[in-house]
Amino acid sequence: DDRQIRRFLTVSLSNRDYEVTEAETGKEGLLQAMQQPPDAVILDIGLPDMEGIEVIRQLRDWSSIPIIIVSARGQEKDKVTALDAGADDYLTKPFGIGELLARLRVAMRHSAMIKDNKTTSLFSVGDLEVDLALRRVKVGTEEIHLTPIEYRLLAILVQHAGKVLTHQFLLKEIWGPSDVDQTHYLRIFMANLRRKIEQDPAQPKYLLTEQGVGY
Repeated sequence: DDRQIRRFLTVSLSNRDYEVTEAETGKEGLLQAMQQPPDAVILDIGLPDMEGIEVIRQLRDWSSIPIIIVSARGQEKDKVTALDAGADDYLTKPFGIGELLARLRVAMRHSAMIKDNKTTSLFSVGDLEVDLALRRVKVGTEEIHLTPIEYRLLAILVQHAGKVLTHQFLLKEIWGPSDVDQTHYLRIFMANLRRKIEQDPAQPKYLLTEQGVGY
């Protein structure tokens, strides 16, 4: 709803050949999204008529459109709430247009990949190949042996490739709702996964950390 930021985004994105539609309120944005579904949504949390979290939930009722949050609220709990509600990514103001563009490209690649993967169970990026139908993981020509939990963790990340998944979401999916606070489980299994599939586990290129939020 911030007119200056909206103007800055519109000019910056238009100059890079994006077609931009603006909305000042949540209701207006939801109506526009229904009438002409966009390729991606950039959304603020604090809106004059409703919370951005509610906009996310209503969008997610009918669409998997990539949603990137841009907000002055930078607390971990705000990021976790937005991501758990269905946002794909979260940027805190002030931000650089270069970072926003990079995250927008990732979110849109993720969206395109989901559409493509509806007809195939094979996920491939760089040297990593995951066949979800055969439960087979390869790096280059080498087949990688994973434990059941390691495979489950990798499969969930693959199915949401390009999207930030919170610690709580991953813990609930793998270990159940009673273990959503056991973040050390994730650290251990993520370290094991990185040792097996990353060329340099200390500088991973597949399994990335979103500090304090998730992976």
